[in-house]
Amino acid sequence: MICAEPDMSDRVVLAGNIIVDNVKTITAWPKRGMLVPITSVRRSPGGAVSNSGIDLKRLDPSIEVAAVGKVGADDAGDFVTGFLRENGLDVSGVRKVDGVPTSFTDVMTVASTGERTFFNMHGADSMLTPDDIDPASLGCGLFHLGYLLLLDGLDAEDEEFGTKAARLLAKVRAAGIKTSVDIVSEQSARFARVVRPSLRHCDYVVINEVEGAIATGLPAGCADGKVSVACLRRICEGLFGLGVKEQVVVHSPELSVSLDKSGNFTAVPSLDLPKGWIRGSVGAGDAFCAGMLYSFARGMSSEEGLRLASCAAAMNLSVGDSVSAARSLSDTMELDARFPRKPLCT
Repeated sequence: MICAEPDMSDRVVLAGNIIVDNVKTITAWPKRGMLVPITSVRRSPGGAVSNSGIDLKRLDPSIEVAAVGKVGADDAGDFVTGFLRENGLDVSGVRKVDGVPTSFTDVMTVASTGERTFFNMHGADSMLTPDDIDPASLGCGLFHLGYLLLLDGLDAEDEEFGTKAARLLAKVRAAGIKTSVDIVSEQSARFARVVRPSLRHCDYVVINEVEGAIATGLPAGCADGKVSVACLRRICEGLFGLGVKEQVVVHSPELSVSLDKSGNFTAVPSLDLPKGWIRGSVGAGDAFCAGMLYSFARGMSSEEGLRLASCAAAMNLSVGDSVSAARSLSDTMELDARFPRKPLCT
């Protein structure tokens, strides 16, 4: 009997941060030494694997989405693993670690503005190493790793590749699998050391304008501080100069841009959302990333991908947690017809 080879384009593996977000809404950010009320507390899955993975699965249930990472042998680990399973993700690659808690983030959100501040506890997922992932067993067409700078075991130095994450990505690419990374916004001396080695082994990079500016050393905006198309294009070119292979995507609240290896550049302004629409921004970047991962997996054009990703992010902004607003592809793209786009700042 001859068996058909599985279509690996229908399977996306997300590896890295599996976190529990404790989302707490506050009335205002306190001055030093002062107290402010917490008006609500919600627990939700967080991190690149959970947020982008669930968003991706809800966009199109026909795509097989698999999670790879580590959680603690605790209630939080059971919660996040169960949540991923209930939302259709393959969690066979999620391992429990004894004696180490599941990573968590306390997310403090100011009710009136949606502004967020994060306090992160590095736990079990920080113990993930290249030895935990066998590319031959992934069975996927696209492998996404996030977040660099929050994965201690992969952020560690590697004599040959620069970092353990770069070693892992090189190993995955050598198996014929496309690779993608996401990073966190961190102003630190270690940023270039941790991030740049991985870029040489990435087919795709999806990051925001702050991360792109730090990675390349180039400004994201003009002298007046406004993000501009021209500045974001230079950042994209800088990221290609650092070794990205196929496509760079940089997103900001005002617009998102894409540059591919052939030099095709696309800019799409963000949706002009009505007053009161934005209730929080936890996971908005991950929702955007999920839209782009879908476009990579499905071979969509850059403009189609940017429009979808910006709509997915806008959908996320309508709630205060990371994934409850995620909807189907058709429901998400309904926003593209419902709301106008912002003016494009060249």
